[in-house]
Amino acid sequence: MEKALKDRKPIGYVFIPGAGLDAQIWNRVAGELPAPCLTVDYPGRGTNNGGTSKLSLKDYCAHVKEQIRSWDVEKFILVTHSLGGVLGLSIADEMADRVAGFAAIGAVIPASGGSFTSTFPSGQRLLLPLMMRLFGTKPPEQAIRRGLCSDLTEEQADEIIRRFTPESIRVYTDRVEAASRLKVPSLYIKLGQDQELKPGLQDKMAGNLGACVERLESGHLPMLSHPDALRQLLQKFGASVSAAG
Repeated sequence: MEKALKDRKPIGYVFIPGAGLDAQIWNRVAGELPAPCLTVDYPGRGTNNGGTSKLSLKDYCAHVKEQIRSWDVEKFILVTHSLGGVLGLSIADEMADRVAGFAAIGAVIPASGGSFTSTFPSGQRLLLPLMMRLFGTKPPEQAIRRGLCSDLTEEQADEIIRRFTPESIRVYTDRVEAASRLKVPSLYIKLGQDQELKPGLQDKMAGNLGACVERLESGHLPMLSHPDALRQLLQKFGASVSAAG
């Protein structure tokens, strides 16, 4: 038994960001977790700065899976934020042999067969795609400050706005083929002061996932505003996943 525990390979964490964001958003959390960590990017970031406007949700998922496949950690917990929850469901389904757990941080979790936009009330569900087609997928600066960055410092908010990358409309409107309820331990971290995805809607997302819920009193970007508290919740979840074997 002791030898088996000693030989067990560590479970890692794969971090998937929200819309418009990049891998750098996770630095303060992933950098101090006592486990292997991989922070992935969506298309159009860094040196791969080609346009994303014509890409599908499947294209986004393929881009993320390519980064994970080149990582030498066998088992991992998917850590998803906001839009990342949509991609996370597909990746958890397609890489089920490697996914040991699923953590959703203020994440959008559509019911099975739904899309990002399908999770919102009917009025918003119809309006969002139209607004994206008319005005693009990068919100106005003031909307980013009020929503995404509600509890960040001015310097942090400036950096988010500077680095924000518009996404393809299809990543919001394409349906997720994978089931919303997973066969691995799941955690939903509800953000109590979130001005982007309100707590009531997060309750619905947690219900779709069928997850245990932990509450964190932060805005939409706790990896910047409350990195220590978020890290502790993820570490606690990782320990429970590891213990479950």
